[in-house]
Amino acid sequence: MNDVDHEFSREFHWFMDMLQTIDVGLCVFDKNYDVKLWNGFMENHSGVSPQDIKGQNLFDAFPELPEQWFMQKAETVFLLGTRTFATWELRPWLFQFKNYRPITGVESYMRQNVTFAPLSSVDGQIEHVCLILYDVTDVASNRKALEEANTELETLSRTDRLTGLNNRGYWEECLKQEYQRLERYGGDCALVIFDIDHFKKVNDTYGHPAGDEAIRQVSKLLQAVSRGTDICGRYGGEEFVVILPGTKQEGALLFCERLREGIEGLTIQHEELSFQFTISLGVCLFEPGIEWLQRADEALYQSKDGGR
Repeated sequence: MNDVDHEFSREFHWFMDMLQTIDVGLCVFDKNYDVKLWNGFMENHSGVSPQDIKGQNLFDAFPELPEQWFMQKAETVFLLGTRTFATWELRPWLFQFKNYRPITGVESYMRQNVTFAPLSSVDGQIEHVCLILYDVTDVASNRKALEEANTELETLSRTDRLTGLNNRGYWEECLKQEYQRLERYGGDCALVIFDIDHFKKVNDTYGHPAGDEAIRQVSKLLQAVSRGTDICGRYGGEEFVVILPGTKQEGALLFCERLREGIEGLTIQHEELSFQFTISLGVCLFEPGIEWLQRADEALYQSKDGGR
């Protein structure tokens, strides 16, 4: 062997060693989808050795592969001689490899980006395609964590911490949007405001922690009697608001009575203390041009003046 051949042999050895150890999956297949090359990454994650899979049909070896989708991608490469890609956002994985990375252990399977690259023969014909598979589980996991964090922050930004109800900023925005919708398209909606009777006496007699527990229990009962489409919020202190979309007078009054009776029968247990209380409510149906919140508030004070 002359020096040129020796140098070529050595460089070829380095090249093959690189293909086997690179942290990227490589699979070369022909037009019959028979495997011609299967590197160490693919072996390590699939458990299938290059010797066992070489010459085998890819779909026979991995029947879980999306055959129609895969062939559509590959045929485009064979025909046009250009690369084509697939990302984990559209298809989380191509090969269902287990995820063994400790940092992203929350994901059961490896998330993958995939490239289908044409391989030209000596005469320029595309007889083979190289499938390049990238492990992007870290990226996918971080994206998921960020989205979950943003969702949690969004929820926190519109939630009253003590009660878990919508805070004032959020329910006021909902009320404004509902008012605009009703003015434009018409429909029915009722606004309810209520508060705990003699709440200052509750705080003075049993203490502020007991008062907070009373507010929490009222909020819990309010959520229990409300529909999924109702918007429940805390106005401030011991005062609450409920927006009842698609509700006429009769339905609003039934809701109020159900809520009133539920709270009247509620007994608050806090440490060794036990006490009960009532609520007063004001209701206002939507009418174009009204000061909706003000009218409901006035109805609440009429209720208090009338004996709570």
